[in-house]
Amino acid sequence: MARENDSQFTQISPSMFITGDLTGSSDLRIAGKIKGNIATTGDVVIEESGYVEGTIKTKNATIAGKVSGDIECSEKVVLEAKSLTIGNLKAKLLVIQCGAKLKGNCDVSVETETKKS
Repeated sequence: MARENDSQFTQISPSMFITGDLTGSSDLRIAGKIKGNIATTGDVVIEESGYVEGTIKTKNATIAGKVSGDIECSEKVVLEAKSLTIGNLKAKLLVIQCGAKLKGNCDVSVETETKKS
């Protein structure tokens, strides 16, 4: 029986092609192809063989494959060396490894404290 605090993840294998939006709260590991938007409160990992055509909204994203669409993370985006991303990125922290390819705008910002008068 699964406990509430057990880690859950969903894996899309290299032989899978999904058309449609994915939403949920678990971590997602993609080695196949997805044509649709992804929204999860967990983390998203796109492996070297993975491809996503659509918007990704998540907590953390690690991209080793290809993404054609915007990525919005509440925490961190990591673009690994062989990744190709075409779209805008928005996150608190952005890591781009040497060799990663990115075509789009980046919005990397931290929440600012209001000044007391």
